Amino acid sequence: MSSDEKMGVYIFCGIQTDDEEQDFGSVVIEGEERKLYTLHYRDAGIVAADAPVKIYRPSKENLLMHQNAVSLVMKKNDTVIPVSFGNVFHSKGDAEVLLENLYPQFSELFPAIKGKVELGLKVVGKKDWLESQVSGNEKIEKMAQAVKGKSEAASYYERIQLGGAAQKIVSSLQKDIKQEIFQPLGEIAEASRANDPIGEKMLLNAAFLVDRDKEAAFDEKVNELHEQWKDKAEFNYSGPWAAYNFVNIRLKVEEAQ
Repeated sequence: MSSDEKMGVYIFCGIQTDDEEQDFGSVVIEGEERKLYTLHYRDAGIVAADAPVKIYRPSKENLLMHQNAVSLVMKKNDTVIPVSFGNVFHSKGDAEVLLENLYPQFSELFPAIKGKVELGLKVVGKKDWLESQVSGNEKIEKMAQAVKGKSEAASYYERIQLGGAAQKIVSSLQKDIKQEIFQPLGEIAEASRANDPIGEKMLLNAAFLVDRDKEAAFDEKVNELHEQWKDKAEFNYSGPWAAYNFVNIRLKVEEAQ
């Protein structure tokens, strides 16, 4: 840390706790090891660490630092409210005022997320399988033949139609995946959310809020579904995380100059 950087308080997450002495360990911020500590208000707390007051860019290293801190807290507390990345306050007093202001939200969220974790599942179609689904379509085969041999300028609108027809097939596959994978997993979860797919081959981008007592059953169901789909798609299963997709605590902190 440079000598002209002012130290402030970086916020990681909220928790429900009556324990003033919880030890969550430490994280490395800007190359310095910083101990995690808790600021308290009633039965709520904010887990924080001393850190330079600055704008934190969402680099891989910084995002991993934030994520690691929340993971450390989750190992010792079953009611963790995620807070958005990059929030640093000028003083503990400012952070305590924030906690007091957030307390009505926190007290409503505590029973909803107590003992629950977020699990993520991305399903990405395998290239060969997706191509077989598209190329095996009679309408698309005819359109592809019509385009073949024509100049790019002459076939411009036909190519647009061909691309649109292929996208319709992918959209249909996404609906099938939602019914055959997302819905069965959603029956085990307390809540579920299907986010927009990322990229042309992603067929499902889902998050599930799962009771820790049902996590093993959820894992088993994911494995069962993967066995059914392993020749057609890749599964990217992640977690457990704090409930980022189900809790919207987005702090607005004045940017440090």
